[in-house]
Amino acid sequence: MKARLSLIATAVVLAACSKPADPPPAKPAPVAQADVHAEAIAWKKAVSDADVDAAFAQARSENKPLFLYWGAKWCPPCNHLQATLFNRMDFIERSRAFVPVYVDGDSPGAQKLGTRFKVRGYPTMVLFNTEGAELTRLPGEVDASQYTQVLTLGMSAQRPVKAVLADARGGGKTLTPNDWKLLAFYSWETDEQQVVPQDQTPALLKQLAAACPADQAETADRLLLKSVAATDEKDAGKADAATRERVGKVIGDAKAARTHMDVLTNGAADIVKALAPPKTPERAQWVATFDTTLKALQADTTLSRADRLTALIARVDLAKIDRAKDDKSPVVLPEALLADVREQSAKMDREITDGYERQSVITAAGYLLNHAGLGAESDALLKANLAKSHSPYYLMSQLASNAKKRGDKDEALRWYEESFNKAEGPATRLQWGSGYVTALIELAPQDEARIEKATAQLFDEAAAQPNAFYERSARSLERVGSKLVAWNKGNAHAATLKKLQAQLDGVCARLPAEDKPQRDVCQRLLKAGAPKTSA
Repeated sequence: MKARLSLIATAVVLAACSKPADPPPAKPAPVAQADVHAEAIAWKKAVSDADVDAAFAQARSENKPLFLYWGAKWCPPCNHLQATLFNRMDFIERSRAFVPVYVDGDSPGAQKLGTRFKVRGYPTMVLFNTEGAELTRLPGEVDASQYTQVLTLGMSAQRPVKAVLADARGGGKTLTPNDWKLLAFYSWETDEQQVVPQDQTPALLKQLAAACPADQAETADRLLLKSVAATDEKDAGKADAATRERVGKVIGDAKAARTHMDVLTNGAADIVKALAPPKTPERAQWVATFDTTLKALQADTTLSRADRLTALIARVDLAKIDRAKDDKSPVVLPEALLADVREQSAKMDREITDGYERQSVITAAGYLLNHAGLGAESDALLKANLAKSHSPYYLMSQLASNAKKRGDKDEALRWYEESFNKAEGPATRLQWGSGYVTALIELAPQDEARIEKATAQLFDEAAAQPNAFYERSARSLERVGSKLVAWNKGNAHAATLKKLQAQLDGVCARLPAEDKPQRDVCQRLLKAGAPKTSA
C-alpha cells in the first residue's frame, strides 16, 4: 500500500503525493510562495554534501536531532504537507527542537544527495540522531493533527528503527510500547530498502502484526491493517477469521476508523481484496460496510480537504473493485456516488484559496473525476486551474493521461509536449521530458523525426546538468533508454539510434572521470539489457 496522493502523483507522471461562502477563484500562487513557511520554520536549504555536513555539525553542537525533508514544488503530497502540516503552530514550535533541512529535488546537487540518503519518492522525511544515524522515516499521509505525536515519538527514539525491528523479529520481549508505535508509524512506503527489501515488506508487516502485544490494541490494529493492505495478490481472499473480525471492528468503530484514517482510505480496496474472494456475497458485504465508514470520513470536517477527497477516491475504488484492469468499457457507477464526486470536486474548487492546497486537492480531484468515468469533467476542472497552479505542467500531464486513456493520441501528445515545454527545474524537466519521449514512442512510433528531436533535446539538457545521472534523473533517462532500445528492435531505427548514441557519447565523455557512478549510468543508457539503478 502507498499513500493515495503519492500514487496519483506517480501514475500521472509515469503515464507521461472553515467553509467560506464561495470565494472568488484563487489567484496563481506567487513565485515566492515556496518560502512562506520557511519564514516560520528555520529550514537549512541543502544543495550539497557540504551543506548537509554543516547541518549535522549544528545538530551535534546543539544536541538536537536532524529532520530531513526531501520534496519538490510540483509534488501534490508535498503541497499537502505545506498546506496542512508545515503551517501548523504545533509543528512550527516542535521544529525548534530539531535542525530542519530541506532538499529541493530540483536544486543543483539534490539528486546526488538523494543517493547519499536513499531518498527517491517525493516527499520523504527522515529523522537522524546527532551522530548522523537514521532513526526513522516519517509517514507523509498521517493526519496533520496526529503528526506532531508521531514526530515526537521518532525524536524520542532511543535506537534506530532498524535495531528496534531486529528485536521485534527476535520475539519483541524487550520492546516498549513506544518501540511498537515506532514500527507501526514507520514510513514503509519510502523505506527504499533501508530496513527491509521491498519484496519482503508484506510478510514483515504480517509478522509484526502477529507479534504486537494484545494490550497495545491501537498499535496492534494499525500494524494489522497495514499488513492486510500489503497482502500479495496471490493471497487475496485468504485472511483468517480472526483477522476479518478484528478489521471489521476497526471499520465499524467511528473513533478507531478516524484514528487509522490514513491506512483505511489509502488501502480500502486492497484490504477488501485480502478479506474476501472476488464477486462473492462476502466481498459485497465488506464493500458496503467499508463504504459507510468512508462516507463518514469524507464528511469529517476535522480532516483536510485532501484527506476527505482521498476517502471519496477510496469509495470509487471499492465501487470498481471487481472491474478487470484491461476493461475498456465505460465506467458505470451508482448515480449517488457520481453526484458526490461531482459535488465535492466543484465545492473544493470553489472553496480553496491557498496555492499549496490547490495543487494538492485539484490534482486529486482531476484524478477522481477521470477515475469515476467523468473524463470530460476532469479535463474541464484541470484546464480551469492551469492559470491558478504554481506548477501547471503537472496538470498538463494529467490532461495528457486523460486523453491517452480515452484513445485520443494526438491530444495526449499535444499535452505531453506542452507539459515538457512548461516544466521547471532540472530534475523535473528530465522527468517530464522522459514522459514526453516515452509517450511518443508508445503513441506515435512511426514519427521518427519527432522522437529523435525530443530525445536529442533531453540529452542536451542532461549534458547541462552536473548530476543528471543520479537517482530520479537517472531513472528518467533510463526509462527513455529502455524505450528507445525496444523501439529499435530488429534495427528498425538503427540510423536514429546511431546519431543519438553519438550525442550521448559526447555527454558521457564530459562527465568527470572520477565520477564513476554517473559515467556508468550514462554509458549503458542505450545498451540493450543494461542494468538499471533502481525500479
